[in-house]
Amino acid sequence: MDVTSLRLEICRVGRSLFERGYVHGTTGNISARVDEADGGGFLITPTDACLGTLHPQRLAWVDAHGEQRSGDRASKTLALHRAIYEAEPEARCIIHTHSTHLVALTLQGVWREDDIVPPITPYYVMKVGHVPLVRYHRPGDPAVAQQVAQRLREARQRGLPLRAVMLERLGPNVWHESPSAAMAVLEELEETARLWLTTRAAPLDDTQIEELRRHFGARW
Repeated sequence: MDVTSLRLEICRVGRSLFERGYVHGTTGNISARVDEADGGGFLITPTDACLGTLHPQRLAWVDAHGEQRSGDRASKTLALHRAIYEAEPEARCIIHTHSTHLVALTLQGVWREDDIVPPITPYYVMKVGHVPLVRYHRPGDPAVAQQVAQRLREARQRGLPLRAVMLERLGPNVWHESPSAAMAVLEELEETARLWLTTRAAPLDDTQIEELRRHFGARW
């Protein structure tokens, strides 16, 4: 995707998330890699920007070292986004929100540290996979970037690449190959949190999960 189209897509996704209540006020942020042919680095939403009213040309454009090239001042979560891109080559877009049910889950208590919710639906297993919890740090704390990068490395060593991590009391960071694909991961994750909070359903059993691996290549 060329950089002009990417700017428009980030704004479209941000507006969609805001209008549907996945973010509120000036919470949340989105970033995306820029192809080397278009100058490299990545775009990221400005600090304290409302995702519902983003302007394509005001998105911050930073280089691979985090130095800003153009646009408004980059989000304070820049270090975290850079750490994810460096640790996860498949990540092309990262979305962070303060989604209600996911934040509520960390306040009430997650399923376990390495999996914030159990595998209660097949689409959660196929589309999201394991989501570990990162304990609370203040917004923008550089220690979070180090912890998330470590989680990514550990997961890859186990052959289970991650598509999301959950920051306690703050919200999820999810990533995928494009803004729309990352948004789909977020939607599935938030819906699974809502289902589990309201039902406490039993997880799929080992046989059912193995079937999803066999038929759909689920990374669980």
